[in-house]
Amino acid sequence: MAEAATADHSSTDLAIEAVGLRIEGVDVSYGDLKVLNNINLDIKPGEFFALLGPSGCGKTTLLRLIAGFVQADKGRVMVGGEEISRLPPWKRDVGMVFQSYALWPHMSVARNVAFGLEERRVPKADVARRVEAALDLVGLKHLADRRPSQLSGGQQQRVALARTIAIEPKILLLDEPLSNLDAKLRVQVRRELRELQQRLGLTTILVTHDQEEANTICDRVAVMNAGDVQQVGTPAALYEAPANLFVANFLGTANIVAGRVVGSGETRMFETENGVKIPISADAQVTEGARMVFRPQDVAITEGGPGVPGRVSFREFLGASVRYGVSVGATEIAVDAPFRAGDKLYDLDQPVTLTIAPRSIRWLLA
Repeated sequence: MAEAATADHSSTDLAIEAVGLRIEGVDVSYGDLKVLNNINLDIKPGEFFALLGPSGCGKTTLLRLIAGFVQADKGRVMVGGEEISRLPPWKRDVGMVFQSYALWPHMSVARNVAFGLEERRVPKADVARRVEAALDLVGLKHLADRRPSQLSGGQQQRVALARTIAIEPKILLLDEPLSNLDAKLRVQVRRELRELQQRLGLTTILVTHDQEEANTICDRVAVMNAGDVQQVGTPAALYEAPANLFVANFLGTANIVAGRVVGSGETRMFETENGVKIPISADAQVTEGARMVFRPQDVAITEGGPGVPGRVSFREFLGASVRYGVSVGATEIAVDAPFRAGDKLYDLDQPVTLTIAPRSIRWLLA
């Protein structure tokens, strides 16, 4: 039976359903190049989900596969419990907002929004109602008669969104929709995007390489690399408990230190490749070849006392915090220290001592 839950849209006048999306064992290759490798994802009805990863990792190919612009070599795509793998794009009830917005420059805002409905031969009365509802939803009803060239970048992005929402899709796909906006506007629009998604209850999938974007507006994130899904989880879970070195390094800044465990009990240490010894928990479970991984904010920096000695190699003032690079032998460790008015900053080449919270250390393999 198809999984579906109709959200409350009394204020939107649009019939949007919250449905789940399942991707099962999908492979995609371009000639000898394998772009997606056995992708399995289960996205919940009404969830805001992100595909996050570096350029070339396969995230846009996966989005286009869901939309129907790419065919899988193997596997299937299910929307609301129904397979859509072999359906053409226009029969999938999936809406996609492209990175370029793809607006018709010679058409008004209203005509751009109506275009997809007219192509689907929706009755004229319904077209007018849905165009008005979609523009009202994105706050552009008063600009219905303008051309795209008369709008700001943020307004054009909203027109593209309204055009997609107007067709009442079961799934909304967003291909890096904020990449053309400046930094300040990007923050504003992503908040509006999240509020709109929650209001509609529309299952939404966002492709981005910007971890901040994914972390701030999405319920869960799939981190991808080289055609594989590395890990799926909430932003907080991925950051706190990465599955491997790639996820740890891609999500925020991570200190990754190679070495080996020496000693036992209370004298147990992790000896780095250049001979520096770092205290670790007596009961830490360390797999052979694993790296020590910890975040900059989990390191305390002081002028002396017990701990790991080092010297300040760089300093970056970030307002609420100061990021230091501390050379510990040949290893450089990043440290984020909170900053308050009147605090004294450590100088370059100043001797300091580092203390790493044992509970914050993860032991990860590639």
